Amino acid sequence: MLRTFFLYFIYLKEKLRLWKRVNFRGFTVVYAFKGSGIYWGKNVLVNSHFLSNLAGMHQRSILVARDGGIIRLGDDISLSATTIYALRSVEIGNGTLIGANTVIMDNDFHPLDAVVRRTDNRDAIGRKPVCIGKDCFIGMNVIICKGTVLGDRCVVGAGSVVCGVFPPDSVIAGNPAVRRR
Repeated sequence: MLRTFFLYFIYLKEKLRLWKRVNFRGFTVVYAFKGSGIYWGKNVLVNSHFLSNLAGMHQRSILVARDGGIIRLGDDISLSATTIYALRSVEIGNGTLIGANTVIMDNDFHPLDAVVRRTDNRDAIGRKPVCIGKDCFIGMNVIICKGTVLGDRCVVGAGSVVCGVFPPDSVIAGNPAVRRR
């Protein structure tokens, strides 16, 4: 109960501080650990209420910057039930639209080595920045993995798992995602 209240307080604090820049629809988890940061552009829309996007949202939006990670959101972007978890950096360019249930992570979340995983050594977690260009469209249920770079105006098909570097104006789809044009 206290934890729920604390998270709600964090949400209200962020909402009050960002009211001219960000429009939250529904409860959103926004948390930047000490030494980390989340930077918002203007006119950002974050959909978290199940009626705010009727494409079939399965979760609330969650934005977490930890261990010195940075999340930088450009102007005029829209997120729906999106998870962004940064241990290094996730940058999203102006005018980008992100579909429901998308996950963007610049890290492996846990160390890959089983022995190291047992020690909970956060420094052993693999990390590479993610950069999404301007005016991109990312379909629903997409996973964007560490080290991914999407050039401006890229389109990512629904359900894709994206790893790699893609030039501007690419159409990307599949698991693993490949450039279609």
